[in-house]
Amino acid sequence: MRTNNSIKNSITAFVTNMFSCLIAFIAQAFFVRILGAEYLGLNGLFTNILTMLSFFELGIGSAIVYNLYKPIADNDEQKIKSLMFFYKKAYNFIALAVFVVGLAITPFIKFIVGEITIDINIYLVYILFLLSTVSSYIVVYKRSFIIANQQNYIINLIHMSYLILLNVFQIIIIYFTKNFYLYLVIKILCQLLENIFINIIANKKYPYLKAISSKNRLDNKTEKDIYSRVKALILHKVAGVLVNGTDNIIISYFLGIVTVGLYSNYLIITNAVNTIFNQVITSATASVGNLLIEDDYKKRFDIFKKMRFVNFWISTFTSVSILVIIQPFISIWLGSEYLIAFGVVCVIVFNFFQKMQRNTYATFKDSAGIWKEDKFVPLVEASLNIIFSILCLKIFGLAGVFLGTIISGLALWCYSYPKFVYKNLFKRSYMNYAKETLGYISIFILIAVSTYSFSTLFVVENLLLQLVINTSICILIPNFILLILFWKNDNMIYFKELFFKILNKLSSKVKKA
Repeated sequence: MRTNNSIKNSITAFVTNMFSCLIAFIAQAFFVRILGAEYLGLNGLFTNILTMLSFFELGIGSAIVYNLYKPIADNDEQKIKSLMFFYKKAYNFIALAVFVVGLAITPFIKFIVGEITIDINIYLVYILFLLSTVSSYIVVYKRSFIIANQQNYIINLIHMSYLILLNVFQIIIIYFTKNFYLYLVIKILCQLLENIFINIIANKKYPYLKAISSKNRLDNKTEKDIYSRVKALILHKVAGVLVNGTDNIIISYFLGIVTVGLYSNYLIITNAVNTIFNQVITSATASVGNLLIEDDYKKRFDIFKKMRFVNFWISTFTSVSILVIIQPFISIWLGSEYLIAFGVVCVIVFNFFQKMQRNTYATFKDSAGIWKEDKFVPLVEASLNIIFSILCLKIFGLAGVFLGTIISGLALWCYSYPKFVYKNLFKRSYMNYAKETLGYISIFILIAVSTYSFSTLFVVENLLLQLVINTSICILIPNFILLILFWKNDNMIYFKELFFKILNKLSSKVKKA
């Protein structure tokens, strides 16, 4: 059951996100060509600022999902309703807190944005961004119940529909009216529509969720457990916001809003790739939570190794592909005037790789509810990120911002993951962790250098032909090297056998039909 749900969730996530990202690229092209780089920079900057207000979510969603695993397994409807009522109250409070604090920031917006030449009311634009963020917390609490039930595929399909609807309407608005305000209003309305629809689906699949009321009070023990985990998650949340939300603010302050706009094009590509492939691993979160209820350390590590192997293959393939393809792609997509230096691209790609590599560790860590144990580590990571991003920016320019993020990530790679995941959950040694982690990094660097060097042997003037050549190289070279290196690896053997089993089942069904 766990394997089937994980596979179903992963496949639907991959397919639906492919469609979503395709239409998002089309929408971005319209945005850039019609409104220009300053609007793009403003869009990226305000998105970053409002992302930082997600701090108020406080990790309640993660704590609730963690506490749902057991009552779902036990089919304890009363406990589920109590948790969902608590979650509903919490998210109403979060929406209000985000709105109030967001309004308090409004007078300082002009100082963050700096000088702009476009004729637009930045305060009204900011308020619309704020309302969009607030709307993401309204009628959203039942989404977590579907996720905890290992049914992410339902969320994936609805979210794909939302993104298609959103981007189609935004393209129409931009093309015919060039009105940035209407562009943002459409996002608020579509976001509310998505949340309401998920709520309807949850009520239909699980009718007892409609009966949630103030009578469904949590017991003191569960409430204390949630508050205890949330207290620890606050620090994780603050750090996550600072690490992921400050790059555009630092770039805007030191290098200007236009540079934010240039980087945001690269960011939309890396985010799109991350969205498509990240789901393959994170879709298994609920299944891992179910697995960790058992005390079989050998089985845990066996599943972890397989997931990490898939994660590494995906991380390597996608990172190398971005490195080799992104420059000709942006030249065709938006124009060569939107390119940034290749040295900056290299640092962005390595930062992307190390973040992608975190997925398996983060999945096991979150599924096990390990937040209190390393609650101060995220603050160390966040502090290092801000300090080193500014220091490295002074020395290396734009590349330094992302170099600082890479350096700050060492707090997790050198402390949290080996101690609280590798040793705590699997009873494995630090030496094994170091060998395996450094081994994977070395293989990635080897494949990245080899693939890029090979691509430089086939340089042509036609950009479209260059993109086709580079894409072909990325499909062949990284995967070929990985196959050669891991052909006799236990994980590779497992997935080869699984592939042929699925193939045989499909073949049998076709013959019967």
